[in-house]
Amino acid sequence: MKDIIICDRITFAYPSSEESSEPAKTIFENLDLRVERGDFVAVLGHNGSGKSTLAKHFNAILLPSGGCVHVSGMNTADEDKLLKIRSQVGMVFQNPDNQIVATIVEEDVAFALENLGVSPEEIRRRVDEALHSAGMYEHRMHAPHQLSGGQKQRVAIAGIIAMRPDCIVLDEPTAMLDPRGRREVMETVRKLNQEFGITIVHITHFMDEAAGARRIVVVEKGEILLDDSPQKVFGQVDLLKNVGLDVPQATELIHLLKKEGVDITGQCITAEDCVDIIGRLLDK
Repeated sequence: MKDIIICDRITFAYPSSEESSEPAKTIFENLDLRVERGDFVAVLGHNGSGKSTLAKHFNAILLPSGGCVHVSGMNTADEDKLLKIRSQVGMVFQNPDNQIVATIVEEDVAFALENLGVSPEEIRRRVDEALHSAGMYEHRMHAPHQLSGGQKQRVAIAGIIAMRPDCIVLDEPTAMLDPRGRREVMETVRKLNQEFGITIVHITHFMDEAAGARRIVVVEKGEILLDDSPQKVFGQVDLLKNVGLDVPQATELIHLLKKEGVDITGQCITAEDCVDIIGRLLDK
């Protein structure tokens, strides 16, 4: 199957509390989205746009009140398929401390496998492979609290890898990290996509991280505002700024130069692109 995740006209509303007289808050309505197997999709949107709520539909943390979500052909509303769906689509959240449950790194990575009754020999093999993939094997006997934020997040990712998922959904995994930690996590994520073919859905508010994706989806007020390559999405600077989003600094610089009348052709989303464009201008 080409598409690993299919959202077919899904609707979702958070119910109002018993104490509140306000009606249920509709997050999105009749929303369509497809994620191809092996793709790297970045999801952008300001706070409250619905991007995290949407992501939680991808492995049945939330279920739509209308329409349906299919993962590898399985309806997320089918309770009999829930375990299989969640083994195929793993979630990594913002705060790694909320996902780490053991006192030793390798025990934490093995935790879910033990609960599933996987044999000890298979657990050993999967844990070692996952730690190698996440670049954390040398820290396997460390206590998680001794690790940096970026290392903790990579341990959380290793725990998901050990489950052998086809897709990993990352909900702002670098939001609480310093630049070094962000870089470590993103290098791991890119490696999983490029070398192992794992589908990545990455929710982020860092534009430079989104620029490294193959496809960007922009969510605004529960609707898909843009869905295209990074070059085409970030080429719409004014539209993105009108909905409260930024663009990579390199894109912003070239956009300002164009506004000043400088004759520039081509798109710019990385620092390397920017250097190349300015270098050509200086050569003229």
